[in-house]
Amino acid sequence: MSIIKSSIYSLLKGKFLVSEDSFKNWRFILFIVGLLLLMIASSHSSDKKVMEIAKLNYEIKELRAEFLDMRSISMKMKLESTIRVKVVDFGIKPSENPPQVIKVISKK
Repeated sequence: MSIIKSSIYSLLKGKFLVSEDSFKNWRFILFIVGLLLLMIASSHSSDKKVMEIAKLNYEIKELRAEFLDMRSISMKMKLESTIRVKVVDFGIKPSENPPQVIKVISKK
């Protein structure tokens, strides 16, 4: 066998994991596995945050639409014509003569 074939064969058999100096290989493999787990956890965390941001943006749009609806309803309720229609049932009607301004002059 050639050197390349024998090295590939030993790699596939896993001789580097059971040989005399395999401890440093195991440490490196465990380090890489730890980094991979950290990377996976980080990506899941960022995906969760992105989904939460999208949900909150949707909720903001819904609340803004509700606010605009309520504001338009309250503006209509404040109109003098709307108030006149509602108080007719109580027998209240607008004044015939306009209000007068009262001026107070104080002497010190």
